[in-house]
Amino acid sequence: MKPTLLAAALAITASAAFAEPETYALDPSHSQVVFSYNHLGFSTTYGMFSGFGGEIAFDAEDPANSSVNVSMPITSMLTGWEERFAHFMSPDFFGAADGDMVTFVSTGIDVTGDKTANITGDLTMNGVTKPVVLATELTQAAPHPMNGKASLGFDATATVLRSDFNVGKYAPNVSDEVEIVISLEASKTE
Repeated sequence: MKPTLLAAALAITASAAFAEPETYALDPSHSQVVFSYNHLGFSTTYGMFSGFGGEIAFDAEDPANSSVNVSMPITSMLTGWEERFAHFMSPDFFGAADGDMVTFVSTGIDVTGDKTANITGDLTMNGVTKPVVLATELTQAAPHPMNGKASLGFDATATVLRSDFNVGKYAPNVSDEVEIVISLEASKTE
């Protein structure tokens, strides 16, 4: 191989090996966080966050080098019942005001399969930050059929103790464990 061709091949290999993660913005119209908990042993109650923002820095060559940063206003919680929402926003639980946020910032990614990973991160809610692990699956990485942009889809699950975040009123009668199911779409930023 000629020296110039070898140098070009090495330069291409080196730039591919050190490629930076690409930034994807969450699609607020197709990203949801659904939570559920047991109510006094009688029923499972559900709530949701939707319309929130965030970014995924995705490294397709080395997914462990990726990161996630998501935030949502606590007052954007949907409970399906106005009185429940008012109670959750009261001092009994969040004592929330406009501008109070729930955030998740990844601190590490453990790739567990071709399309799966455990994403560890700091969940901050109600003034408390605790580590949480999201069992995550990449559901799709492809051009979006509606706009042609490179896009990603992810599903994830986790379980948290609400008492860890100072919203444990009525526990354990109302379950302390909250199951979380997340589904996100994100498109590559320009």
